[in-house]
Parts: sequence; C-alpha cells; structure tokens
Amino acid sequence: MSLRRWALAGLCLALVHCTNNPYPESDEGARVRYQALSGPIKTLDPAVSYSTLEHAITAQVYETLLEYHYLKRPYELIPGLALAVPPPRRSPGGRVAYAFELRPDMRYQQDPCFALGGEGRTTREILAADVAFELMRIADPEVGSPVVTTFTKIVGFSEFAQRLAERRESEPGFADQRIDRQYALAGGIEGVRLHGDHELEIVLTEPYPQLLYWFAMPFTAPVPWEAVVFYDGNDGRDFFREHPISTGPFEIAEFSKHSRIVLARNQNWYGVLHPEWRAPGTIYPSEGEVGDAEQGWLDPDYVGRPLPFLDRMEFRVEKEDIPLFNKFLQGYYDASGIVMESFDKVVVEGRLSPEMSARGMRLVKTVEPSVFYIGFNMHDPVVGTPGGVRSRKLRQAMSLAIDVEEYKRIFSNGRGVSAQSPVPPGIYGYDPEYRNPYRSYDPERARALLDEAGYVGGIDPQTGRPLKLSYDIGDTSTRTRLTVQFFVDAWKQLGLDVTIDATNYNRFREKVREGSYQIFQWGWIADYPDPENFLFLLWGEMATAKNPGAPNTANFSDPRFDELFLEMKDLPNGPRRRALIRRMTTILERERPWIELVHRESYALYHEWLRNVKPAGLSLPTGKYVDLEPELRSEQRLAWNRPITWPAYALAIAGVAVVIPGIVTFFRERQ
Repeated sequence: MSLRRWALAGLCLALVHCTNNPYPESDEGARVRYQALSGPIKTLDPAVSYSTLEHAITAQVYETLLEYHYLKRPYELIPGLALAVPPPRRSPGGRVAYAFELRPDMRYQQDPCFALGGEGRTTREILAADVAFELMRIADPEVGSPVVTTFTKIVGFSEFAQRLAERRESEPGFADQRIDRQYALAGGIEGVRLHGDHELEIVLTEPYPQLLYWFAMPFTAPVPWEAVVFYDGNDGRDFFREHPISTGPFEIAEFSKHSRIVLARNQNWYGVLHPEWRAPGTIYPSEGEVGDAEQGWLDPDYVGRPLPFLDRMEFRVEKEDIPLFNKFLQGYYDASGIVMESFDKVVVEGRLSPEMSARGMRLVKTVEPSVFYIGFNMHDPVVGTPGGVRSRKLRQAMSLAIDVEEYKRIFSNGRGVSAQSPVPPGIYGYDPEYRNPYRSYDPERARALLDEAGYVGGIDPQTGRPLKLSYDIGDTSTRTRLTVQFFVDAWKQLGLDVTIDATNYNRFREKVREGSYQIFQWGWIADYPDPENFLFLLWGEMATAKNPGAPNTANFSDPRFDELFLEMKDLPNGPRRRALIRRMTTILERERPWIELVHRESYALYHEWLRNVKPAGLSLPTGKYVDLEPELRSEQRLAWNRPITWPAYALAIAGVAVVIPGIVTFFRERQ
C-alpha cells in the first residue's frame, strides 16, 4: 500500500472509532451492571468493614447464614447458608441459645489459599467452624472489629479476647503461630459451640432477639482460616482485606481500590452448584408487598428463576457527583441519584420530568431507615443535665426555633420526612400521626421558654451579653458550613450567639470522646430493622462518656428511659412494645437531648433497561436479583451519544492537505 493510502486509512480508522464510550466493545452484549463508588474502598475484611460504601462490595461476595426477603416490607429474615431461621431455645444451662444448621456441600470460590489445607486444593466445603472462626476474629483485639460490643452478649466472648491478648503478651512464640492455632490454644469462645461439621450453637448471657439480624450481615459470614493466613501481604501476595474469599453469588475478578472493582459470577455459589434445592435466597421471589406487581417487581418472566441474572458487576470510583450524573445521562451508568443542581430539571412536582420520562427513565423514591439530628452534650453545665430545668427549657426553645421544612427546601430540594422521634418510617414503632410538641416551628413559644429559663431575649444574665454556645462539626466543607449556618441563624433570631467550630472528622471524634463540645450534628442509618437499633442511641449504658466510641454521643442518661428501654428491647413486636416506645418518646420530647431533623429520602433514577431493582432502604445484598437488557442499553447509548463528526472530517481534510504535498515531494526526490 502506498504511503498516501496508509495516511488516508489511518484517518478513516480514527473517524470510525470516534467515541466516548469508557467500556470495551466486548461488553456490548454482556449482562454487566455499571455502578459508581463515591470513594476508594478501605477494607473488605468482613470483621472490620462497617460502611455502606464497602458494603456495596462485601454484600455481594459474602453470603450470610440468614438474609432478608428481597421484596417484603416490613423486612423479613429468610434462610441463607443456614437451613432455617432458628427460634430461641434454652441451652442446658438455662440460657437463651440459637442453633444454626448449615446446608451441606456448599463450597468456597476457587482460590490458591486452600492449598494450605492440602496440596492441590483450590476450594473446600463451607463449615460451621468457619463461622466460629469469624466470631473469634471479631473478638480478637488485633483485628479491631467495630462491633465487639454487640457480641459480648455471647457467653465467654470477652473472656476469650482477654485470654488471647494475655497469651500473646506473656508466651514467647505464641503470636507467631498460625491464627487458627492461636484461637484454639486460647480455648475458643465458650458460647460458640460446634456440633459436627454443619451445626453451630450460639449461647447468650441474656436474651437478645436482635442477634439474628447480625447473622444477616457480613460480619458473621464464614471465613476460611486459609485465606487469613495466606493473604498476609508477603511475597507479592495480597492482604486479606483486599482479597475476600467468596461464599456468595459473585467473586472479585479485578480489584483496584482507587479506580475499579469488577465482580464476576461465582461458579461455586451454592445456588449454582445446587439449583435443585431451590433455596429461598437462590431464586427470584414469588411474593412481596402490595403494589410490587404493578411496579414490575413480580414479573412472571422472573418469578422462580434461579439467581443471579448478571454476568458481572463493575464499580468505578467517581468522587464528583456532577460528572457521575452526566455519565448516567449518557447511559454509561445504569442508575444514579439526582444532583442538587439538576433536581428541578429532572423532578417536577414530585414526578419525573417529561424529558426524562421520554428517555424511558424511572424515578423511585425511598425513605431510608435513618435519622439525622442536632445533639446536645448532656454532660455540659450550660446545655446539659447539670443545668436542670433552665437547661431543659433552653434545649426546648432551640428545638422550636428550627424550621425543618425550610431547611429541607433549601438544602435537599424538599426531600426527606420531618423527624418527630428517633424511630424512622418502616421501623416498628413509627407513628405517622405522632407530632412532637417541640418539633414544630414556633419562634414565639421559643422566646417565651428562653425568658422562663432566665435568658430574656437570649441574654446571659451573668455576662449581660447574648448567651454564647459552640456548635461542633466534623466537616470543613463549604456546603456543611452553610447547612449549619442555617441553624445558627435561627438561634440568632432568639438572641443566642452560637459559633461554629469546624474540624476534620478525626479531631471531631476526639472532642466527642473527650466531652469537649456542647452542640453537634450527627446521623444514624439502621444496621437492622428494629426500633432497638435507634433507641439504644440514647440508652445510658451506650453514653460515649462511659464507653468511648459508643453511639450515645449526646451522653443522655435518664433512669426511667433506661428502664423502659431494657424492657422494650427484648420484647416481640406487639401492643406492649409499641406502648413502651411511646412512653420513651414522651421522655425524649420533654428532655430534648436531640433536635430531630429528617429521615432521609432518596430519589433514584434507573434506565429502562434495568430490571427488578427495588430499593432496599437498608444496606442489603441486592445484586443477585437485578437483571438488564444489554441490547436496549446499546441502542440507547448510540442514540444519546452520536459523535459530532464534522471537526474530525475537517481535521482529516486538513491532514490530507498537509500530508499530500510531502508525499508528492517524497516521490519526486525518489525519481
């Protein structure tokens, strides 16, 4: 071929491949779901990971003994790796126990770590001992699990941790032994009892029905000792925190925590190995809640079919919301939230705009089981319990000064349910008709309460100046300061002088542990769907001042509230439990350790090619239920991303004009 033809061919090839598609052509017909992560993953170690960001990965990889029904609300536990959801029973010592029976012949993904258990091995059976091993890892002080406090209710849990630490410190060579041998030599956890390869009994020091929810979370997923030993970061091997061994429907195929994580089907998942079992968590459900059929979540084409439907799940780190949303509009992500800057163009009067509807998109609104609030440090002499009635009326006045409806309008496009108590919608004990007398906007009543408290017009009688208070936040961003300024300005209208002290999150946490704060802002998203998981945030035993790192950051302690909580937490749902929750709410509305703000509401957009996506509210493993139509996606992408080719053609013509004289000169010189 002549040099001129090579040049023209190269330019034509450039025109043909002019595209902004970030994915390879080989993905066009594949069932690959593309999702975004807001930041890099810190750890995938199930004993340690405790963020929704990481759970997007761990929930798909680590199968648990129990899980949640995909469609039913209120949330319902169903069997996972276990054969059944165990009822509480009495152990021989008279204590409450739960007995799990694992399904036989379930296997881990293929991985070289299993050669530690026998030459040539690439997998092995999932055993009850692997769950016991993971519970010992949670207890292990060197692992640093954030959920240690929860599992201290298991008989001998704390004692095991203490023995382990003492032997590591006092016995030379003990800490150098293989981790499973260390645990065995330390005697194991007394209340975690194995009965053969597939039976596990958990014995508790006290009744705790919420324990079952924790066996539907990756913390308690079975982990093979081989993986923890093998993936130690030595000799070019990964660390275990970046190399999970899958028991679930997907396994890690590629891992680059700062940019891209790819999950592929796990061919050893028990739903694939044993489709004949038709286990509850391995087939698409046939029933849900009212309205699911109309939403397309009970499509007969899917009901009863084996899971998963996807070939792969691909996650890419996208730190900025606007570029992420633009890529979603181009069809390069399958789902997205709505950036504030585009909200009014996407949602009109609570519905999807005609423009977005014409593109086949769907809008799904979900109220999260969460609560966001302003808290007072109840140990502080000015705003807390030591100030007695005066401080209580101050807190009540400050609560009445906050217009949460205006706050939502300005900062979240009106999204969210105004919170009246800690218990959110979807959780037992939530009453949509309940109205907290101190959570309506009433500045006149607020001023009257300030006068009664002795702060007439907001003036501190000791200084003759506006009462000075401090508001601590663990975020120095401009947006967070603006939201906090909204509250500060509201209190300024009462005559109070509240200053903002913004630090980084780590310093903020230190101040909370030290008790050197007055007012702060925080939120909580449910670990599991039970009112205990919200009301324990104000239980005296969970006060941060008493247990550093505990979640009662307001340091609220009320003997009557604590008494009611202890009775409520172990009761089954019913009239008595609901009545106790109402009495606890009455105490909170009067004492005002919190100013409840919102139960967050998410607006999610889905492209029409995505199937079976029902928002869970909780952070649950839903990837195995989702399907998509790759052909429709390809068609839509092509329609939405037609390249503007005239600049390329202009460049080609200019290129030819530049190249041809050189070619002519070249051949003349050759002659």
